[in-house]
Amino acid sequence: MSKTSRQERGRKRPLDESATVNLKVKGQDGRELFFRIKRNTQLSKLLTAYCDRLQLEYKAMQFFYNGNRFSAKKTPDQLHMEDGDEIDATMHQLGGGYRGV
Repeated sequence: MSKTSRQERGRKRPLDESATVNLKVKGQDGRELFFRIKRNTQLSKLLTAYCDRLQLEYKAMQFFYNGNRFSAKKTPDQLHMEDGDEIDATMHQLGGGYRGV
């Protein structure tokens, strides 16, 4: 086996830029986190990573893309996401209404 063959196998190939998408997740507090994921990866992986990094409970969060909720089982390709697109993250709140007397 030649030296170059071993070197080539040991190298990781860079991800094809068209196979990935760079997305921003912005919270209610204005904090922004940036992620790069494959276009065919379910967004649940990104959303879980967002919650883990900020120590948030995933089940207590709601996520929106272009003002609409979406299924975390969808992929960036299925939602036609492009580089730099933003996902809005909010805490799910119940109640909070006030009824004056």
